[in-house]
Amino acid sequence: MRKSLLHFVIAFGVVALFCPSGTRSQSSPGNAAGLTGAKGVGGPAPEHDLSGTWIGPGEPQLTIQIPPMTAEGKAKFKLNTPDPFTQASNDPWKTCDTFGMPRVVNNEVLNIGFATMPGRVIILENYGRIWREVWTDGRQLPKDPGGRDSEFSSRWYGYSVGHWEGPNTLVVETNGMMPQSWVDRRGFPHSFSAVATERYTRTDHNTLKMTETLDDPAYYTKPFVIAEVTYHWIVGEDDPKAGAIPFADEQMCIPSEMIRYIETVVPK
Repeated sequence: MRKSLLHFVIAFGVVALFCPSGTRSQSSPGNAAGLTGAKGVGGPAPEHDLSGTWIGPGEPQLTIQIPPMTAEGKAKFKLNTPDPFTQASNDPWKTCDTFGMPRVVNNEVLNIGFATMPGRVIILENYGRIWREVWTDGRQLPKDPGGRDSEFSSRWYGYSVGHWEGPNTLVVETNGMMPQSWVDRRGFPHSFSAVATERYTRTDHNTLKMTETLDDPAYYTKPFVIAEVTYHWIVGEDDPKAGAIPFADEQMCIPSEMIRYIETVVPK
């Protein structure tokens, strides 16, 4: 479960951010806003449709074994100090820089949403209220984004294209990700040449499984799975009498609040 830092710093009068603390049960997910994951399969999964909002465990199942890194990757990794709530850390979270890709996918997995539009799917990431555009109109990933002769500059969330494998798996590939972003909260880096792949498989009406993989030959000797997550259909999502189903919380990193927290609470 994610708990607000307010629980720890309310005595100091600081309105703070959300940080990880434990793990939600994937069999019976829920959150402070009262959203609950549907139990059972709920029937067959509709074809080529992930639309709606889903509730996750709050914490991803991160890869334990990282493949051997190249010399360049090791050098970059040594520069990163995780844990934004310490003075020594250079975690982008500490200054409220955007998580970017691929970290946004595995850092906050409490809620995720999908909206289908002509030729594209919009992925809604709860933390930071981020929306990502995944093109499904047959276009290819840009070649050499960020390169000297490329018309595509690097971006925090990169460039994403998607396609369906079978009736129920959406595959999303992303490149052109800013190397200032991390792979995950542990500080693993990625290069300009990295490609992230997300596979969202709707196994039945109520269950959505996600696997996130990174292929970055500049920093790692082989592709590897970053994280795996199971989401559940939110109870009442398809009930017109229930009205619009909101995300659980507005989870934002506010620079002024983070500065006050660091100045007031974090040991010098």
